[in-house]
Amino acid sequence: QLQLVESGGGLVQPGGSLRLSCAASGFTLDYYAIGWFRQAPGKEREGVSCISSSDGSTYYADSVKGRFTISRDNGKNTVHLQMNSLKPEDTAVYYCKAEEGGFAYWGQGTQVTVSA
Repeated sequence: QLQLVESGGGLVQPGGSLRLSCAASGFTLDYYAIGWFRQAPGKEREGVSCISSSDGSTYYADSVKGRFTISRDNGKNTVHLQMNSLKPEDTAVYYCKAEEGGFAYWGQGTQVTVSA
């Protein structure tokens, strides 16, 4: 069964850090572009960061640039999103997506809440 599972979410104070993980089963993430998206209550899903399958190039939304880092751990078939200096406006459900050659897979999401 082809599956993506996110983990690492939770409750953190402003200024804190979390590391999200996106683990795949049934397929190899090496060959897929991976994106992290988030959706806050009452808002549309937005792209946060992505990493290419070819040269490892990365993209970050302006709102997270300099605070978030996306990386691959090919040995564990996992992609991480390191989130530092978290702000209340980062509160959302975070999803990962694997996409390549017309195929796309989504995870179920993990909740991140930034609150004092």
